[in-house]
Amino acid sequence: MKEYPGATGLILNEPLLWEKGKQGRSGFSMPRRDVAPQPLDDRLAGDGPDFPQLSEIDVVRHYTRLSQWNFGVDTGMYPLGSCTMKYNPKTNERQAAQPGFARAHPMLDDDLCQGILQLMYDLEQFLIEITGMDAATLQPAAGAHGELTGMLLFHAYHKSKGAARSKIIVPDTAHGTNPASAALCGYRPVAVKSNDQGILAPEAVAAVMDEQTAGIMVTNPNTLGLFEENINKISAIVHAKGGLVYGDGANMNAVMGIVHMGQIGIDVLHLNLHKTFATPHGGGGPGAGPVCVRRHLEPFLPVPRVIKQKGRYRLSQNFKHSIGRLHAFYGNVGVLIKAYSYILSMGAENLKKASQLAVLNANYIKEKLKDTFHLAYDRPCMHECVFSDKLQQPYEVTTLDMVKRLMDYGFHPPTIYFPLVVPGALMIEPTETEAKEDIDLFIDSLKAIAAEARDNPELLHAAPARCRRKRLDETTAARKPILTG
Repeated sequence: MKEYPGATGLILNEPLLWEKGKQGRSGFSMPRRDVAPQPLDDRLAGDGPDFPQLSEIDVVRHYTRLSQWNFGVDTGMYPLGSCTMKYNPKTNERQAAQPGFARAHPMLDDDLCQGILQLMYDLEQFLIEITGMDAATLQPAAGAHGELTGMLLFHAYHKSKGAARSKIIVPDTAHGTNPASAALCGYRPVAVKSNDQGILAPEAVAAVMDEQTAGIMVTNPNTLGLFEENINKISAIVHAKGGLVYGDGANMNAVMGIVHMGQIGIDVLHLNLHKTFATPHGGGGPGAGPVCVRRHLEPFLPVPRVIKQKGRYRLSQNFKHSIGRLHAFYGNVGVLIKAYSYILSMGAENLKKASQLAVLNANYIKEKLKDTFHLAYDRPCMHECVFSDKLQQPYEVTTLDMVKRLMDYGFHPPTIYFPLVVPGALMIEPTETEAKEDIDLFIDSLKAIAAEARDNPELLHAAPARCRRKRLDETTAARKPILTG
């Protein structure tokens, strides 16, 4: 009998620290005072902070128990679709924690931080080579921040040409932040539908591209996990009308070392370092979303920029056409160090292999499950595949029911109900780091759940059954959240 990783066990409840603390407990012995005591003005001291009083073992058990409530990529497979929580090699953390990096103050003179400046300069060159672009900035703090940067570059470029443009083309298979980033910069997003193959048709872009349109934002590979095969033609259409092509590179982990973004017509490209270059990004930050550009957009990159002069590195503000500063100091440098470590430890050959394995794993899952779940686009995919709950609807079982049940089998749920172009979407992205044995177990779990949906749908309606928390009332949770523990 196959054994799934999901199981019940000793998972202890844990009160708030304030409920757990008792007067007089302490986990710390104060050193003997070597100065005479002095009275403190009560007007300055007040009542003091409301800290719970705890012993050392109280504190250790508290955080150990809380950690047992968590599920992360170090616990098991995390097939979380478009926001890849993939395994991050621990050596990257060690390098970022080196005292010379971790203790460097951002206001140090350039001569006192040559190591970090060289690292940032070299990382830019690595990203330029990997993407096939001409210049880069590391300043944006996340993917959406990179999108905002791209739109500011669009605006600066068109302004330099004396052209005030008002629209941006955004396909229905783009990341959801794309239209928001365009709107934030004053552009009006113009939606374009994908065709029956799940990709953009050149004719659809040509129909809406005009002299008032600043350009197009293309996610490639797109959110269906499909490569935009017509990107060269689409880029030519946009460029012919004076527009620019923005490439959402959040899914670069599928094409690293394989696709030359500059040659397929991309003018601006952002990268999510947590997706492609293994820097953790849980909880919304800290992150990094570097932006790479073609030569004609380099003058507009944000400042300060790291430049190399006579063998020395420095931060320069001397770029008169720059869009300005995007971030305090120079962004989340600790994250950049982790990406730099990842690139050096992998090397060119293994960076390419990582993409090849990510694509292989996704296609393996697609082929193994396409007879079990409805596959909206039955064609080779890239880093992710998108199913739906269409085959389970006759049993009144939804995508949400199935992923709640997946938790009982010991797997974190994948992304659901996105992309919106597939109703009841179940987006699975295994990443390159998962072994075949773990992927097979994940596949078998989903097949078992599909069988339960047919034979015992009530089981899924009540799922999860084994987790510490049972099915939540999500409507009430959204409208009346309880935030006290």
